[in-house]
Amino acid sequence: MNTTRRQFLGLLGTSATATAGLSQTATAQQTPLVKMGNNYFDPVGLFIEPGTTVRFEISAGAHSATSYDGRIPSAASPFDSGIISGGSYEYTFEVPGTYDYYCIPHKSLGMVGRVVVGQPGGPAEESQIPDGNVPSSDEIVQQGVIPYGSDSDSASTNGGWMMGPGMGPGMMAGGSRGGWSSRGGWSYGLPLLGTLGVLGGALYWAFNRSSTAASPDDSAITVLRERYARGEINEEEFQQRRQRLRDESKR
Repeated sequence: MNTTRRQFLGLLGTSATATAGLSQTATAQQTPLVKMGNNYFDPVGLFIEPGTTVRFEISAGAHSATSYDGRIPSAASPFDSGIISGGSYEYTFEVPGTYDYYCIPHKSLGMVGRVVVGQPGGPAEESQIPDGNVPSSDEIVQQGVIPYGSDSDSASTNGGWMMGPGMGPGMMAGGSRGGWSSRGGWSYGLPLLGTLGVLGGALYWAFNRSSTAASPDDSAITVLRERYARGEINEEEFQQRRQRLRDESKR
């Protein structure tokens, strides 16, 4: 059977439309990923539609993704991955509104995040998040995804900008202008830090050439802090060991 040119073009158009539909469906079914690293969630702010499943995946250390009591929509079920040191945890956000969550061992260090489903709403919009900072819900809706360490022009929900650690993977995305920190909001970029580091080193060399190296106690506390940041010890053990080192240094 012979196919006319018009029939051929019609079939081609139908095929293209079907292919585009399949592509859009595949994109809509993608699962957003939130990485859990050393004291940060990345992205720290995420906007999704109801019914979307989000995967919380360990990037480094041991962490949890745990919803705050009273800071998720009233009709929503709370979620808690428990403390995990590998793999991932998934939760499907069915109810529209604002969800604030934290990491159990590191929330005192500002490891918190926010997900807005459909539109902002619920108890989380009525008060400030109790630990650290998250971007405002309006900002999250506007940008869709706010990586940890990325630039942001509006105020955080804790009411202002201050220099925070800004050491998440998104730090490089902020360039020399700085980036978002889950503990403090705004952080300075690497070029500025490098300049300050050089100046600080020169001043230290000029005025403190006779200074001795750090004491063994200082080194021990540094190692202890690094182990705590990696999630190898919990907060209670960290505080006990740090106090023990301080007591020993006074003897």
